[in-house]
Amino acid sequence: MAYLYLAVAIISEIFATTMLKDTNGFTVLWPSVLTVLGYVVSFFMLSHCVQTLPTGVIYAVWSGVGIVGISILGWIVHKQALDIPAVAGIVLILAGVLVIKISSKTVA
Repeated sequence: MAYLYLAVAIISEIFATTMLKDTNGFTVLWPSVLTVLGYVVSFFMLSHCVQTLPTGVIYAVWSGVGIVGISILGWIVHKQALDIPAVAGIVLILAGVLVIKISSKTVA
């Protein structure tokens, strides 16, 4: 169940951060409301994850997958370009998340 909470936390955080650009410094109502709601859901779900999984692992997966997701959505939704060093860094982050998930005994 903790991994379901983590998945919802990641999706909520990606959604909220993607909406953040549209808030225009929290001066536009609905994107601002959706951004805050997304972060509230994300942290609420994270609070359930930490009851059964190590906080460091949860945070690494949450932030790592979030970075990848936000980068992809920023490219698709906001037409934000990524150069080769940025893509390389994102690939390394994703590789780190995979190493944790696949081979760490901490999450077993």
